[in-house]
Amino acid sequence: MTSTSVFTALAPYGWDEAWANAFAPYEPEGLIPGRVVRVDRGQCDIVTADGTLRADTAFVTPHDPMRVLCTGDWAVVEPGGNPRYVRTYLPRRTAFVRSTSSKRSEGQILAANVDHAIVAVSLAVELDLGRIERFLALAWESGAQPLVVLTKADLVPDPVTLSHLVQDVEMTAPGVPVLTVSALDGEGLDVLVASVSGGTTVLLGQSGAGKSTLANVLVGEDVMQVHTTRDVDGKGRHTTTTRNLLALPGGGVLIDTPGLRGVGLWDAETGVGQVFSEIEELAERCRFHDCAHEAEPGCAVLAAIDSGELAQRRLESYRKLIRENQRIVAKTDARLRSEIRKEWKKRGAQGKAAMEAKRGGWR
Repeated sequence: MTSTSVFTALAPYGWDEAWANAFAPYEPEGLIPGRVVRVDRGQCDIVTADGTLRADTAFVTPHDPMRVLCTGDWAVVEPGGNPRYVRTYLPRRTAFVRSTSSKRSEGQILAANVDHAIVAVSLAVELDLGRIERFLALAWESGAQPLVVLTKADLVPDPVTLSHLVQDVEMTAPGVPVLTVSALDGEGLDVLVASVSGGTTVLLGQSGAGKSTLANVLVGEDVMQVHTTRDVDGKGRHTTTTRNLLALPGGGVLIDTPGLRGVGLWDAETGVGQVFSEIEELAERCRFHDCAHEAEPGCAVLAAIDSGELAQRRLESYRKLIRENQRIVAKTDARLRSEIRKEWKKRGAQGKAAMEAKRGGWR
């Protein structure tokens, strides 16, 4: 098959000149390119110019969990054989990674080569702004452009209440579009479809957030089974159990993911900074460049809290995610772990000195 025919067949899945150039060294060996649409128990489904084929991932299953094959990868596949094997995958442009629940503090890749990240949030239950911030931190860190989609808007019939909910999320997600949709009456769906046409979009959210319904709307047919959710907490059974890559009729592809219970950070300092960009900007005006925004004189962040410009919840959430991210990184970086311990000791000494000074003033 010619390079032109390969390009034509794979372009709907994101193949472009850059990917073709990355694959060029493998062409003389007779290997073929394809995009991973599903990975399951050491096997994967790959869409190629010859159609979708099944291949074994044994050659690309290293001990490092960050280098395993995942949905969205561009694979280099042997042209024949039984079983057929994936030889390797092309270097990733972006990767959506979270921390696993293991005590070894490993990263888990959820999707690769993603351009847009939809964070689906159900309006059927109380908003968890902290969880939204976590999702957004991981999305920004991955290199994807996030979009928050508030689903089941029909369950909030009062326009004033809905407006307040949207405003809360917008303040939680600076620089991120926030869209309300309803699969029941079609509200916002045309805007959503237009937003993800072209590129690769990953769909994220908790179980019961309406992700499978959104996937069906975007794909234009019922490709995902939808279960009802419990009234008490808005949760339901996990409809999606694997990560699936689906071609969209308007162009681009969608990666649907299972509902995520845990959203642990994984070396997401840049992502956290983007989620809390207003705090980072305020921090630049602090008197001390290493200000911890706790009790230091001339702290612009604390001044913004006192004036009402910044919400206390935002600062507390920022501190929490920064500490969590530092712990994760420190487990895999001995040098940084040592620096953090020194910083803790320094701040402890400063706090002790400040307390002694206050006590001296009380006397």
